Amino acid sequence: MLRIDNQHRLVGDEVSFQPSPNAGGPLTPRWLVMHYTAGRSLESSVAGLTTRKPSGNASAHLVLGRDGRIVQLLPFNVVAWHAGISHWAGVSGLNAHSIGIEMDNAGALTESGGRYFSWFEAEYPAEQVVLAAHRHGGPVRPWHRYTGAQIERALELAELLVAHYRLEEVLGHEDIAPGRKTDPGPAFPLEALRAQVAGREGGELSHWVVTASALNIRRGPGAQFDPVAPPLKKGTQVLLLEAGSRWNRVEVAGATDLEGWVANGFLAPAPSAPPPASRGRSGPARKVTRKAAAKKAAARQR
Repeated sequence: MLRIDNQHRLVGDEVSFQPSPNAGGPLTPRWLVMHYTAGRSLESSVAGLTTRKPSGNASAHLVLGRDGRIVQLLPFNVVAWHAGISHWAGVSGLNAHSIGIEMDNAGALTESGGRYFSWFEAEYPAEQVVLAAHRHGGPVRPWHRYTGAQIERALELAELLVAHYRLEEVLGHEDIAPGRKTDPGPAFPLEALRAQVAGREGGELSHWVVTASALNIRRGPGAQFDPVAPPLKKGTQVLLLEAGSRWNRVEVAGATDLEGWVANGFLAPAPSAPPPASRGRSGPARKVTRKAAAKKAAARQR
């Protein structure tokens, strides 16, 4: 179990501290900001964030590896340089008001001949790729998938930091620097994380029902994408994950991990939905809930 000591340092399994010289003054945080590193590995990102560079310096409070390891670079009461030019809720310069978590992830990829590459020319197999459009606009494109261990650890960190420092909100870098930044991107379940931290635990996802006799569920938002499973039958209930003008990303309700895109003209609001999840869990029960939420969020990225 993770905790924060009286030196504002994270304590727990698979946590280490490697101080960064790239720091500002005292920090009283209001927000938590999630990022991807757009880097090769946990180690390379930590090295970059703990080095002084003539071209500009950056840092973060934490770097979260794909295997769940965490490296802390600065105490949570010290300003880190992770947000850059940024604005939120009438405040400019979020470095002075937020805790930053960098997650080891290559970010946006490029596709060439059915193969996927990062900006640093590393190739990623299709099972590590999510095809999606960014919620702030742009075409459907490939993004590097986050791991289940990463998502679970991110949920745990967000819950701890928000509670300990009474943070107001969990944000993406894309929220505070729109048009300039796209991280953590559509491969990260930011809305699910926000819901979990707020105690909603995904219980407020809207339920819809298939009205066509057979409805294709596809890998991307368009008829050009291959189906991911046999057509959904009329009456099948789905959970709305992401709404679009013509296509919605959904998850089939029930004991299944099936997720994909369907034409929204063949969906209607379900006549009934399950009751909201119970609130106020703590201790072991909260840990089980977090694992379940992380597993579900990871499934949505498939």
